[in-house]
Amino acid sequence: MIATKGRASYLGERSIGHLDPGAVSSYLIIKTICENIRRKSC
Repeated sequence: MIATKGRASYLGERSIGHLDPGAVSSYLIIKTICENIRRKSC
């Protein structure tokens, strides 16, 4: 996917195949929260 927003948009087609650091960190935070909620609800 070609980045069209933010800093990565300056890279154009060179952004293809690279993970967005903000998206990855958000995913990890949400995943960790969900895992902890599941453990505590058992």
